[in-house]
Amino acid sequence: MKKLLWILVLPALLSAPLSERGRAQSSSSGTAAQSLETQPRMFFPRDMLWGWAQLDLSPPHNEIDPNICAGNAGQYGGVNAPCSMFARYMLSGTLEVRPFGRGPLRRFMLFGAPSFLFGKNVPQTLYTWSPDAIGIEHSWGAGIYIGKGFEFRVTQHFLFDRLGARDTNLGAADEGNNGPWGRYMAVGVRKYFGTRRW
Repeated sequence: MKKLLWILVLPALLSAPLSERGRAQSSSSGTAAQSLETQPRMFFPRDMLWGWAQLDLSPPHNEIDPNICAGNAGQYGGVNAPCSMFARYMLSGTLEVRPFGRGPLRRFMLFGAPSFLFGKNVPQTLYTWSPDAIGIEHSWGAGIYIGKGFEFRVTQHFLFDRLGARDTNLGAADEGNNGPWGRYMAVGVRKYFGTRRW
């Protein structure tokens, strides 16, 4: 739960100095303010945060399967099966932080990509619209922009963290905390194509 709190609080803490800087610059006048605008700050530049958030709804008979309960979980209790961790809702996102505005470190970035799953469903047996918390799948890493659209990245993906009352063994259909991808660390290269229109 402490990890979840840090994921939610960290962007707010990082944005506070940025908003204060914006107010200070708007109140000042003259060429000094204009020269500051042309060159980014060394630490915590104005455009250091980039990301997205997304809410997905999965219709009945198409639930999100975090691979924690066996597909035949309904055989172990029917509608009262203890292993009912098939998600109806998913809140996911990515946050990239580029803390340096100038110098050779301006190409460095840190990123996090959590996915929160909610629901209480059992395939072929129980379909509800329940928002019960299931857990969080998260990964984080670092990257360096190499040039010409290429970025070198190191990613650490963690095991699925269960939330609340579901953080125990849920019977014969429980397959453990490996989650959709299990735990891994990867080194890779990403290639970006095109430019954004907005």
